Amino acid sequence: MDLSWKKVLSTSLIATAALSGSAYAESLPGKGISVQPVQSTVSEETFQTLIVNKAMEALGYDVKPTKEVDYNVGYTSIAEGDATYLAVGWDPLHNDKYAKAGGDDKFYRKGEYVSGAAQGYLIDKKTAEKYGITNIGQLKDPKLAKLFDADGDGKADLTGCNPGWGCEGVIEHQLDAFDLRKTVEHNQGNYAAIIADTISRYKKGDPILYYTWTPYWVSGVLVPGKDVVWLEVPFSSLPGDRKDVDTTLPNGKNYGFQMNSMKIVANKKFAEANPAAAKLFEIMKLDINDISAENMMMSQGHNSSADIEAHAQGWIKAHQKMFDGWIAEAKKAAQ
Repeated sequence: MDLSWKKVLSTSLIATAALSGSAYAESLPGKGISVQPVQSTVSEETFQTLIVNKAMEALGYDVKPTKEVDYNVGYTSIAEGDATYLAVGWDPLHNDKYAKAGGDDKFYRKGEYVSGAAQGYLIDKKTAEKYGITNIGQLKDPKLAKLFDADGDGKADLTGCNPGWGCEGVIEHQLDAFDLRKTVEHNQGNYAAIIADTISRYKKGDPILYYTWTPYWVSGVLVPGKDVVWLEVPFSSLPGDRKDVDTTLPNGKNYGFQMNSMKIVANKKFAEANPAAAKLFEIMKLDINDISAENMMMSQGHNSSADIEAHAQGWIKAHQKMFDGWIAEAKKAAQ
């Protein structure tokens, strides 16, 4: 993984105007056109969004400040033309939201911005090895479930998923499908706060059970294979239109969730009228490990708007040739 871009962050904040200054001297396809990006309230998605915003600015678009909204609102706003794009559209996790808001009739979604995003359930390695726990289905056993009881009610406390994110629907469905309702409690709320408490309990030596996803900083603190282990599920079981999907991975493991990619989801009419932007959305790619590294920096206190801006600028500067290549190809599409 190429983390050389992180070195750039030790320098002072790079002014936006310094980005590919020569590009602004020519006629740009986005000149005079305003766009409205949206993102979820998950601040760890700001980095990905900023890189797309800066690429759009390099094409001449007037990029309005990103609006933070619930995912459902984001998809609806884009479908109705009140917003232009969402840089972090999870596929297939958000497919129900995508379909409900109009699907391919309303959206443009080509290419994979970020690939290889995993998610699932984990427990601390010490407890896994001591009790031979490899599968979340084993927590039907009240004695095993009680090991992860943090609040004294006798049930395992699962650090879960915020309402509205999409993952909460899968977890709720699987608690029923795997017959875990009587022994497992799905703790929801502010994920950042709940996972911080979970990490504190781990550091005290207590057993922990939690849901997480990649890219995210948690797996840099609780390292799978070293500190924690992924739990498999008894069988594939997803809600809604994905009820027949097999979640078994190529390596034979089944963690209960499909591998996801993040795709840039844009208003279809906008994409059709703006071939340069459409091409940019299709070809941009961001390494998932770079996102995790940036998220880790955020978790260590470098999480202000100025910090995340510097992270995005630093990444672009370290990948300038690739970034400029995207812009050049997008411009060709407009000719």
